[in-house]
Amino acid sequence: MKSESIFTLYLFILLCMPIRAIERQDTIYQVFQFPADMIPRIDGYADDWSVVPDSYAIGTDQLRDDSGKHDSIDRNTLDVSVKVGWVKGLNRLYFLYEAYDDYWDFSLPGLHNDTYEVVVDADLSGGPLIDQVHRDVWTPEAVGPERSVIDPRLDLTEDHWARHGVHAQNYHIFTPAEGKDWTMEWGVQPWIKELPYANAACNYSFRPGDPGRLVLEFWITPFDYAGSEGPLRAVESVLRENKIIGLCWAIIDYDDVNQNENNGFWNLSDKHTMYGNASHLCAFRLMPLEKEFLQPVIAQWSFKIIDMERRLVAFKDLSYGKITSWIWDFGDGTISDEQHPVHMYQKGGDYIVVLYVEGPEGKARMSKVWDVSVK
Repeated sequence: MKSESIFTLYLFILLCMPIRAIERQDTIYQVFQFPADMIPRIDGYADDWSVVPDSYAIGTDQLRDDSGKHDSIDRNTLDVSVKVGWVKGLNRLYFLYEAYDDYWDFSLPGLHNDTYEVVVDADLSGGPLIDQVHRDVWTPEAVGPERSVIDPRLDLTEDHWARHGVHAQNYHIFTPAEGKDWTMEWGVQPWIKELPYANAACNYSFRPGDPGRLVLEFWITPFDYAGSEGPLRAVESVLRENKIIGLCWAIIDYDDVNQNENNGFWNLSDKHTMYGNASHLCAFRLMPLEKEFLQPVIAQWSFKIIDMERRLVAFKDLSYGKITSWIWDFGDGTISDEQHPVHMYQKGGDYIVVLYVEGPEGKARMSKVWDVSVK
């Protein structure tokens, strides 16, 4: 069998396999791609989200109270809508959370606060992410009272600092956060909830105990690895078109400041433990730009210097649309009509390289000035 056929068969098998590390296998939610010139302001107002179609909104009807306190949600007492966005080239997830509650509970300084809890696992690594869930597999009889069952050489303190929230992240967002930080990052890396890794703004006009509407805007940076030692060794999750990520949220609703228990845990996942196990999140696809934001033909390209000594450069066409012809001007007096040419420069210098593309729906040009520099 030819290598191409083997690769095609392998790809087909991968695509037919269920997505690992997620719940609700029959559903893939969509993450809207903002054009680069329409990145939403984080100011607590929803006007710059008007470009996002309503089909991207995930509402109250998608939630279930897995605390067992309610058979269904009463939208007269709690009603929410969430839109999620991303921007190509930025490893950020943008959120618009709009909610009506008949009793906003946020007067205390601790965890007793109406909460929008978000968990993200952008590389679908799955598995436990907080220490509470890790310790479900810890038994003193098996490894001793102060040892980790994952690795008996570690005591529980070492285990906590080594793995608590490092591969997936939990944001316990207070709605609203009055007199407290906007979120509790449930892990050992609180630096990820601050600029330049996150930002948030909230807009509301009610007081504790009142009914009313709230608008929360924020963005976060998902990490494949985010350790307690800080951002130096951290690895941001790379976001790209059509990538599927693990994401989920729950609304923790309190209705009486004098009671310790919440009034409901409204969950997007089928599993209550989504808060601490990334295998229980839902699938979200990072969508391409909607067609209304695209020209029929867009010229774009990238390059890689294969061999600097030989001044050998590989060019890659990244253009959009139905394209039938490509003309490359390498800036040294030579051209090519290949889609992905490899070119050898005869002498060093800084070059202006231009790609011209054309198709039945139009033509376009992309010039890059002195990006291609060889010695």
